[in-house]
Amino acid sequence: MSARPKILGVIPARLGSTRLPGKVLREIAGKPMLYWVYHHSRRSPLLADLVVATENEEVKQFCESQGIPVTLTGRHPSPTDRVHEVMTRTDAEVYANIQGDEPMLRPAHFELLLTPFLQGDVQVTTLKVAMDPVAALDPNNVKVLTDNSGRALYFSRYPIPYDRDGQGGIQYYKHLGIYAYTRAALSLFHSLPQSSLELAEKLDQLRFLQNGVPIMVAETPHDTIGVDTEADLQRVSALFAAGAIE
Repeated sequence: MSARPKILGVIPARLGSTRLPGKVLREIAGKPMLYWVYHHSRRSPLLADLVVATENEEVKQFCESQGIPVTLTGRHPSPTDRVHEVMTRTDAEVYANIQGDEPMLRPAHFELLLTPFLQGDVQVTTLKVAMDPVAALDPNNVKVLTDNSGRALYFSRYPIPYDRDGQGGIQYYKHLGIYAYTRAALSLFHSLPQSSLELAEKLDQLRFLQNGVPIMVAETPHDTIGVDTEADLQRVSALFAAGAIE
């Protein structure tokens, strides 16, 4: 890989969400959520290009009406597989998988996510943020454990590590729904069958770990709210309305 690899940001976007139907086009501060995800992501100077990838004609038409680059894909079992399809049509060396339900992303997130590809030999990166023990009980908040070098040990919907003796004082970390991969790592992911851990937790990043592919996890001080439910949507809308998010 060159010293300054070409990095393409891909926003997988579909309407078929179970918990919040049509969520990527649900409005926040008068505009669909996907609008905010795109415009906040494009502020990163590390992304050479940025495109929405969708299987849905309605999402495609919205993007075209807003001048947002968009590509129509087939149906896929995971967002990562959708990013892989985009990879087969493009020539970038690194791909950022930007979840379509993360409207609070900022350039600092992308700096932490992507700088490792400029500095060293990494295959997959993602982010974490400190969270309190009460929030850790929510299975919608995915938890991550790392070793001392920042390499992921495991991701779970369960509060990990488990406080066996109830001593307290454990720092939990929430996983943020944004990744970056090399072409080789993304190709490998797509070639592998869904893993048993991935199927159990419904977390596709576990396919990498179960097959021995390291994931480097950087810590950010900036939490986000991944919009999975109506309550999440209302929380984010309130923050936008209060001017807490530009």
